[in-house]
Amino acid sequence: MALLRSSRYQRESAGARAPVALLSVFCSLVAALVYSSAASAEERPLSLPRWTISTEALFLSRSGSGHQPLVALVPGDVPWWTPVGPNTTNVPGVEALNSSGLSQHLAAGPKLGLSYRDPSGLGAELSYFGVRLQASKSTGPENPAQWLVMKAPGTFWQTQDYSYQSMAWEDDTRLHSLEANVRLELSPRVTLLAGIRWLQLSDKLEGTLDPADLGQPLWKFNIPSRLSNAVPVPGSPVVVNPPFWTTETTNDLYGIQIGAKAALWEFGRFSVDGSIKAGVYDNRAKQLTLVSMQKQLYPAQSSTNSAALVAEGGLVAKYRFTDVAALKLGYEALWLEGIALAPAQIQQTWTTPSSVSARSIDRGSSTLFQGLTVGVEYSF
Repeated sequence: MALLRSSRYQRESAGARAPVALLSVFCSLVAALVYSSAASAEERPLSLPRWTISTEALFLSRSGSGHQPLVALVPGDVPWWTPVGPNTTNVPGVEALNSSGLSQHLAAGPKLGLSYRDPSGLGAELSYFGVRLQASKSTGPENPAQWLVMKAPGTFWQTQDYSYQSMAWEDDTRLHSLEANVRLELSPRVTLLAGIRWLQLSDKLEGTLDPADLGQPLWKFNIPSRLSNAVPVPGSPVVVNPPFWTTETTNDLYGIQIGAKAALWEFGRFSVDGSIKAGVYDNRAKQLTLVSMQKQLYPAQSSTNSAALVAEGGLVAKYRFTDVAALKLGYEALWLEGIALAPAQIQQTWTTPSSVSARSIDRGSSTLFQGLTVGVEYSF
């Protein structure tokens, strides 16, 4: 129960922090808008550079990977097979690993931008970034021996084959963003923007047994055996099993967004800018699941279209070391709501001893990407 409360606390605290960073940026922008309204009569400089190229390194982490139990511990050394009595298929067990524990820490990716400003105050911008994040976590082996069990709706259940093995899970996430916006300067300090954006979020969850089997376990031949004394069939070779569970989701989000950018603080060659954007998207989500049973892979897939929400905010500090070039250091937060994440699809997958089917696709997840940007920009 303590582990369940801990997992729930991590999920709730991550969700609570998600809007806070965006709200902070929003409040700063509102303050800048109020301040700039008094300065709206300032004359817009005509000699500002028209083109700006930005090249940055992006370092993002992800919070929010669902709340799906992945591994349970069956108390004691319960026999896998007995004519009567409990076994690992019907003993609920104590949760040992949840998908919320697969935290993805900072990973690097490129961020590129190109913008144009007309002396009239109209302009346009184009930007792209991409990042890949990975996380892995193992459970077991237990001492004294306990069965590690992963169960799915229907008849599927997976244990380790020997007491020396662990059950390992890996989450591999890739995020790409491409957007184009038109801009309108309300004043020298505040700019409104509106545009279109494509985001692709793919999430792959994979479960394996590690290390490989010493041979075919004797208990798989309906010979009563406990985990602690499980032995291979004499003379059987080392067995390398495929991942027992793999689910991959892909979210292609197409939408429109509005936002604002503002100069929050300036002092000599130093400045701090803020931005916030939000939009409504059509999420074309799909999922593919591969389940290994008797070393045979059974596929199941599903797809759907649904609405999603995306919000993004950021702060960037600049130091202009020449009239045309500047160093940049920033913070960014990207919130996605209404997406399909891999762990949530386990409960949407129905299994029988000889088939696997996808009842639907779960697209009710949310996640937060946040981190730092470091780079340079050149204006001409």
